[in-house]
Amino acid sequence: MRAALLQITSSDDPAENLSMLQDRIAEAVQGGAGFVLTPEVSNCVSTSRDHQLRVLRHQDDDPTLAGLREAAAQHGIWLLIGSLALKTHDPDGRFANRSFLIDPKGAIAAHYDKIHMFDVQVSETESYRESAGYRPGDRAVLAETPFGTVGMTICYDVRFPHLFRDLAKAGAQIITVPAAFSPVTGAAHWETLLRARAIECGAWVLAPAQCGAHKIRTEKPRSTYGYSLAIDPWGRIAASARDIPTITYVDLDLEEVADSRTRISALDHDRPYSGPFLSKRERPDGDR
Repeated sequence: MRAALLQITSSDDPAENLSMLQDRIAEAVQGGAGFVLTPEVSNCVSTSRDHQLRVLRHQDDDPTLAGLREAAAQHGIWLLIGSLALKTHDPDGRFANRSFLIDPKGAIAAHYDKIHMFDVQVSETESYRESAGYRPGDRAVLAETPFGTVGMTICYDVRFPHLFRDLAKAGAQIITVPAAFSPVTGAAHWETLLRARAIECGAWVLAPAQCGAHKIRTEKPRSTYGYSLAIDPWGRIAASARDIPTITYVDLDLEEVADSRTRISALDHDRPYSGPFLSKRERPDGDR
């Protein structure tokens, strides 16, 4: 299966972003892709709650989701919508950061709500509190496809290796990590984290990313890191982008998953243990 990672620079205008995505998907299909992946918050990059309340929709009436489902059916491809920002019916009014896997008939094969919220203080001038606007999910998700079992994650999830390990032990051969990574943390950790997750899981890791300076009309500008990556199950970079909008192609070979897990079968080597306990200094005779 040839996969295409779309690296884009979404604005805060969902209609504008949908048109752009439809064009990029068509281009990816022309490039031979049967599995196309978009980044996190493909429909709207914004931290303005007022703006989001005006332009976001619930899943059942979201035009971006409808338009992308139509695109998948039109081209007969599998499509990972990295994530959409969507309204929910939660009493506190928070949104969902939701990833969708769409089948070649345009049906929703699976969806996943981002579990881990990006609540960080990167520096004195750069901080994020995703949980203020988005409510976290509580369910890990696998999806079966003709080309392999897909485990779904989003962005900050990459820092939580137990989620990836659980997905791999449940059968995931491909793990998706659509992202809108901070330039600071991206330069420091993006490649290292993705390669580590691939190595630990013996799985393909596909990470389509937002990139560059986003056109945001209602708040201060925001930039994201880019550098979309496809990592093979041995931890090698199979395909990479830089920091501009582009399409990155990779041919997935699932035999590499079986090979890596045979060579190092760490997923089968878990052992129970107690603790951790704070160790006390031992006496020379071994007594405490």
